[in-house]
Amino acid sequence: MNNKPLVYLLFIILVLGGGLLIGANNVPGDWYQSLAKPSFNPPNWVFAPAWSLLYVIIGVVGARTWLSPLRRSIAMRLWFAQLVFNFAWSPAFFGLQDPMSAMIIILGLLTSVAGFIAVSWRQDRTAALLFLPYLAWVLFATALNAAIIALN
Repeated sequence: MNNKPLVYLLFIILVLGGGLLIGANNVPGDWYQSLAKPSFNPPNWVFAPAWSLLYVIIGVVGARTWLSPLRRSIAMRLWFAQLVFNFAWSPAFFGLQDPMSAMIIILGLLTSVAGFIAVSWRQDRTAALLFLPYLAWVLFATALNAAIIALN
């Protein structure tokens, strides 16, 4: 499919829709509220807008990569890998109430996002740069996940 606007729309719908659906089905409940959290834990209302914006960026980067010669490259495989890890984290952390399994998943997410940036840097600098805020957020989320494990 080479209809660029349609490809971008489909990728954004896939990522944003998938993320919102998973988030709606794995809402932080009483268990999460009862956990000891670090001082740098942001208020709960920050997460939905931050992830929504990141999901749009992830969709745009996925479409860029799909439409480029990188479609069959390691970059595209890393893009799909990060999406799998991303979508698996909330069910592990909130659904299973298992921060340790979630930590393993988020380390996979961190690795796949950083790997995508590294392999895309020369072929599509824009895609790599667009993933930098995502990398920063995942680093922060990894620290938060680790702190919750340490405090509980």
